[in-house]
Amino acid sequence: MWTMEQLVERVSAALAAEYPGAPNGRVREVPDRRSIRWYTTIGLVDRPLGTRGRTVLYGPRHLLQLVAIKRRQAAGMTLAEIQAELAGASEETLAAVARVPDQVLRTDGSPPPAHRGRPDFWKASPAAPVRILPAEPAPDENGDAAPAGVTRRELAAAVETLGAPPPLLQALITGVPLGEGVILLLPRHTTDLDRDEIAAAARPLLHLLAARGLTDGRTS
Repeated sequence: MWTMEQLVERVSAALAAEYPGAPNGRVREVPDRRSIRWYTTIGLVDRPLGTRGRTVLYGPRHLLQLVAIKRRQAAGMTLAEIQAELAGASEETLAAVARVPDQVLRTDGSPPPAHRGRPDFWKASPAAPVRILPAEPAPDENGDAAPAGVTRRELAAAVETLGAPPPLLQALITGVPLGEGVILLLPRHTTDLDRDEIAAAARPLLHLLAARGLTDGRTS
C-alpha cells in the first residue's frame, strides 16, 4: 500500500512514457491531493484502503483509476463521459485503459522507475490508420457473386444477436460548475440547457458565497 504522495509519484511514472497532456490547460497533468479527493467524492476513485496512524493508504486499483482518468482526459473526454465509462469499472477494464507498466504496479515497497522526461511524441510518425475492408460477397446458388447487400444483412443480423447495449450507470454523480470554484453535485447527468438554467438560478447563491469568502475564483 502507498501513501497519497507515493500514489501521485506512481501516477506520474505511469504517464511519463506516452501521456501527451490534457488538451484543456485547466486540467492538471498529474492529479494533486485535491483532485484525488474530488474524484473519490464523485465515485471515479475508490475510497482509501485504510489508514496508518493519520496517513491514508492506497493500492494498485487506485493507481489504475487515476491513470485511466488522465488518459481519457488527454483524449478530450469530459468527467461526465469518463464517469459513464469508468465508474465502478472492473480492474481488467481499468488496466486496458490505463496501460500501467507492471513495475509501477508493484506493491513490494520498491520505488517507481525514475522519471526520464516526456519523449518528443510529436516527432514520432503517426500510426497507420486501421482500415476495415468489406467482405467479398458470397456466391449465390448459380455461382454468381451475390449483391453486396447480402454482406450488410449478415452484419446487421450479427449485431442484432448482441442485444441492446446496457444502460449507462444511473447512480453517477455529475458535477455542474457554477463558477468561482463552486461545483453543484447532482445524482444524474444534465443537458446543456439544464446547465445554463442552473447556472442562471445559482447567481444569487454565488454572490452570497463570494461575500462570505467561500469561493476561490476558479473557473473549473
